[in-house]
Amino acid sequence: MGNKFLALRKSEVAKVAPDRSALIGKVDMKEIRETARRWLSFLFGEPYEAKFQSEGTGSAIHVYDGNGDEILTYTAGVGWHEKESKAEMEVHGALKAAYYGVQ
Repeated sequence: MGNKFLALRKSEVAKVAPDRSALIGKVDMKEIRETARRWLSFLFGEPYEAKFQSEGTGSAIHVYDGNGDEILTYTAGVGWHEKESKAEMEVHGALKAAYYGVQ
């Protein structure tokens, strides 16, 4: 293929190609993250709050309880991962202290 044909092909393809730059320009990542946060919080209900993270190598969902403790995380590669809240850690600690204090 000669340069004239390649230029013609590029010109013709450009006529039917979507304006990708305009589409990318419409994307406001801050607005998308805020919308995702609102929908996720609505989904989980009170007193839970959810945040969508899209920076870095992948995306994740973080779910927090009413005290602000992260209790769940979702990532595509791992799935759901449970995290103990401070209240759960306190109960585990108290029961462990009672168990070992009794013996």
